[in-house]
Amino acid sequence: MAANETSTDIESILREGRKFPPSPAFVRQAAVQGQSEYEALYRRAEQDPEGFWGECARELAWFKPFGKVLDWQFPFAKWFLGGELNAAYNCLDRHLTGPRRNKVALIWEGEPGDSRVLTYQMLAMEVARCANALKELGVRKGDRVAI
Repeated sequence: MAANETSTDIESILREGRKFPPSPAFVRQAAVQGQSEYEALYRRAEQDPEGFWGECARELAWFKPFGKVLDWQFPFAKWFLGGELNAAYNCLDRHLTGPRRNKVALIWEGEPGDSRVLTYQMLAMEVARCANALKELGVRKGDRVAI
């Protein structure tokens, strides 16, 4: 295009079509081992969503188990009726009582290239330090805090 011409079209260069398959070693240790297994899971979720999501939900630690997976009264959906869980407990605390406490929970990488690897046990200690610091600032149970 010449310098004095204008275009009303924007050309996108952000489309990516390449594929980078995982190594066989990675696939062997993965929860879903390959495209065909993924497609089978997808079909199952599509054909029996209550069964599929109920099975997935039972892998979590529930303080009170749910009685019904789904109550669908269009346009409203209620999932896991009667169940009570704590998301923070499921993310961290339930991993502290077994061998997973020494497994990597979080890999943090900063802008200038610094990094930190935290096991579940180390992460729990950091969470406790943060909670205690907030407590010293006057934060109490039920308060909402944004950091």
